[in-house]
Amino acid sequence: MLRTHTCGELRLEDKGKEVTLCGWAQTIRDKGGVVWIDLRDRYGLVQLIFEEGVSSQDLLKQAAGIHREYVLEAKGEVIERISKNPNIPTGDIEVRVKELRILNKAKTPPFLIEDETDGGEDLRMKYRYLDLRRNIVRKNFELRHRMMQETRRFLDGKNFMEVETPVLIKSTPEGARDFVVPSRMNPGEFYALPQSPQTFKQLLMVSGFDRYFQIVKCFRDEDLRADRQPEFTQIDCEMAFVTQEDILNTFEGLARHLFSTVRGVDFEEFPRMQYADAMRLYGSDKPDIRFGMQFVELNELAQNKGFNVFDQAELVVGIKAEGCADYTRKQLDGLTEFVKRPQIGAKGLVYVKCNTDGSFKSSVDKFYSEDDLKAWAEKMDAKPGDLLLVLSGETNHTRKAMNELRLHMGSELGLRRPDDYKPLWVLDFPLLEWDEDTKRYHAMHHPFTSPKPEDMDKLNTDPGAVRANAYDMVINGVEVGGGSIRIHDRGVQKKMFEMLGFSDEEAQKQFGFLMDAFEFGAPPHGGVAFGFDRLCALMGGKDSIRDFIAFPKNTSGRDVMIDTPSRISDDQLRELELAVKRSN
Repeated sequence: MLRTHTCGELRLEDKGKEVTLCGWAQTIRDKGGVVWIDLRDRYGLVQLIFEEGVSSQDLLKQAAGIHREYVLEAKGEVIERISKNPNIPTGDIEVRVKELRILNKAKTPPFLIEDETDGGEDLRMKYRYLDLRRNIVRKNFELRHRMMQETRRFLDGKNFMEVETPVLIKSTPEGARDFVVPSRMNPGEFYALPQSPQTFKQLLMVSGFDRYFQIVKCFRDEDLRADRQPEFTQIDCEMAFVTQEDILNTFEGLARHLFSTVRGVDFEEFPRMQYADAMRLYGSDKPDIRFGMQFVELNELAQNKGFNVFDQAELVVGIKAEGCADYTRKQLDGLTEFVKRPQIGAKGLVYVKCNTDGSFKSSVDKFYSEDDLKAWAEKMDAKPGDLLLVLSGETNHTRKAMNELRLHMGSELGLRRPDDYKPLWVLDFPLLEWDEDTKRYHAMHHPFTSPKPEDMDKLNTDPGAVRANAYDMVINGVEVGGGSIRIHDRGVQKKMFEMLGFSDEEAQKQFGFLMDAFEFGAPPHGGVAFGFDRLCALMGGKDSIRDFIAFPKNTSGRDVMIDTPSRISDDQLRELELAVKRSN
């Protein structure tokens, strides 16, 4: 090794030691007779000192010629600092340099490589390898690394076997769009990159592997946002000879282990909620339960009073914002504008102030008496000083809009603290959802999810009422993982494909290998997949998973650092037998 120590490990007890350090010059301070250089590596920062009368003139001159991000090797003696820096672990010492070697020069970086940088996101993405030098960014990857190691440690302790599955697989029509890869050796035919290893992990259960996991790259060609990337990482798991309860207990244990070891957070409770209750009380299948504001339906009290907006609505629903009765007209108008935004789509907002003197003031006073509003307040368990916010309209649309308003109010009132973690399982999703555009059912999760045993008969009589033997783990309103008990019987799987509009020929062509495997003794099995990048972002207190991916794509799916996706040559296209017309 070129170095004897790292830049972050020297302490006062190392005083007098001769050391060799390597790293990057972060800052250079030249005071004429004294030059200080802050030397940085992955482990920390240490101050180098060059002094007139102690260091040679040549060494002092060499130090004064160093620029930011030069790669250096410095040999010298650890001494006690006169002016200590309590903000860094090495702040009690510095290294009096006796020999300095420039390992590589560097151009002036396009932004400051410090925690507080002057580089915008686009610039930092273009020079991502420089952005990764910053301590604040590197810490994200220390967390990610720790998460990976603790995941493997926990699952290995539960007898899970890590197995790699193929990256070049068969394209299937269900789910998001596939990324496809042309095959040169099989002209006109294509592989797909896996959206998940779903069928392979089920085949591993048929193979008798019993407990499988993989920290695996997955790919989806879909529109991007802060919590999505075209390539992402999953903790993918499957277990044989289990019930839903076994799955929930095992992976609740994994979540507890990760949060305890990585963040020092111990979950007091890990509640379970039915999908129907989540939608009724929160308008979301991933409710944030760090705060209250559960929905209260007001149809019986609010309708047939002459207010047409409510009278014609499928649903009238409200939330209670505690202590907000003193909201000004400007604040209330702001909430109204918020719910009328196109992405939320409500037509308006009704409010009721529960005044501290026991009276009520609302935006619909001409239609509702004091007694009417008091009945609303009683049903919503409101106290003097509280504010009631009410929306109405078609049921699903109104619940979604109210969910957005609820989350907005939670943020405005400081009720969604990033260091307050509240997990839950959401259970019993619908197995199927009807698509009006295609006039057929689609799988709510995926085509291999088993119906609840008690709902199996409804597949023929009332498919929309069939519940899935499925479960999602939600933490702070983020779906961090989901899974199901799988179908392991060929006949049931065939029926499921029929419900999804597959002909027998289509089902056999796409998934015949899986159904054939079920005829060779497939055990009952189920599993779960966690969004690893999302878990890292949640633990790191960030909104974007890009902060935890070393070389991420931007919101257009581009890697601006290496400038991809990009065109390939005509020779490559001809070799792949892909005829593409070039446009000028």
